[in-house]
Amino acid sequence: MDRTRLRFWTLYLTRFAGGFGFITLVTLLPKYINELDPGAVAVPELALGGLALGGFSLSRGFVIGMFTTGFTLAQTVAVVPLSWAGDRYDKRLVLAGTVGLGAVVYAAFPLVDSSLSFILARAAQGVAVTGAGLMSLALVGELAREGTRANHIGKANAARFAASILGSVSAGILYDLFGFTPIFIVITILLTIAVVAIWVFLPPDETRIRGFPFTDLALNERILTMATFRVQYAVAVTLVRTWVPIYAGVSAASGGLAYGGIAVAATVVAEKFTNMLCQPYTGRISDGYGRARFVFVGGGLYGLIALAVPFSPAVGEALALPAAFPVLGPLSPAFLPLVGLAGLLGVADSLREPASMALFADEGSGGAGVASSFGIRELLWRPGSVVAPLLGGYLMAEVGMEWVFFVGGATAITGVLAFLAALTWSHGTDALTAW
Repeated sequence: MDRTRLRFWTLYLTRFAGGFGFITLVTLLPKYINELDPGAVAVPELALGGLALGGFSLSRGFVIGMFTTGFTLAQTVAVVPLSWAGDRYDKRLVLAGTVGLGAVVYAAFPLVDSSLSFILARAAQGVAVTGAGLMSLALVGELAREGTRANHIGKANAARFAASILGSVSAGILYDLFGFTPIFIVITILLTIAVVAIWVFLPPDETRIRGFPFTDLALNERILTMATFRVQYAVAVTLVRTWVPIYAGVSAASGGLAYGGIAVAATVVAEKFTNMLCQPYTGRISDGYGRARFVFVGGGLYGLIALAVPFSPAVGEALALPAAFPVLGPLSPAFLPLVGLAGLLGVADSLREPASMALFADEGSGGAGVASSFGIRELLWRPGSVVAPLLGGYLMAEVGMEWVFFVGGATAITGVLAFLAALTWSHGTDALTAW
């Protein structure tokens, strides 16, 4: 194996390790909701210099939302300093440090025993995931030639989705058999192996960009156009991707289907598997035929499919689908439609993701600051990903589970329409096919 290919495989391993840890927590989230039983939290009134603080109550929906928002808030805070450090100093060192931090954080998860400690652990996980994701993508973008970036990014994402599949399945099985602790032992070992591989096989990164690349890139015309889509699409994906397993796993009293761990994992695996299979292929096509149309079509399809998720029980009943399965046991007729829709969500997002990432990598290459370009991409995602879990928690607790998917699907559709309008207004009527 030549040296360049070995470096790519090291970065793919890093993406695999990070994806394995991330999806495990997504899969186990309904179990933590059931185990920790978050309820309304009273904030006592405190007096500070004659000023009364507190004396109010945090709703159950808010606490549930913070299980994800604590993660995304920490990501938001970490993006700028980590991206700047990657462009200014050694990306390999930043990558190894954040992956190592992840190993420590996952080793601490078995100690979680309350909603507050879980939120704090998720925040630390957010910093580790952000650094590993930004630096691995930046290094892939620098190693790949311009005409092959989406293809290599698609392969890196495929490695992450492969880990997501294995992580979801193993999390469901291990939790049902042994509980939480063995799952986090596996993740810690995997991340430790990734740190060693980074240190051994990746050479020191000698790219040095002085100043603050965010300043110029924030005004980049193409990045501003992408922002019209990405800010809204973040709400859609965060709601849908987070609440599909929640919908599958929480109790019927909370609006869910009350499936066991393996069945919940199957809904997550379906999306990741189709995404993994398609991304290298769709990335290669977008390298040759332009990226904007893939963003537009993929985002629009994602929104339409998300709108259909709450109708999976009705579809199952109408088609008289089975309500029990070998190994999985009794479920409901909604199971097969839900798994099928999750798989279609993965296909739709595979059209969008490598093309979108390659657009940002293109704008940051050539000394402009590829880590900062990906950092801006992350920052555009953060407002929606922070607000969406709180919105989802409110909708789930106060309005109805189905409205999580209605709002998520509608936001994806408005995002692609805004993107098309911005493309046409700023870059001409042929921009959708020219980018």
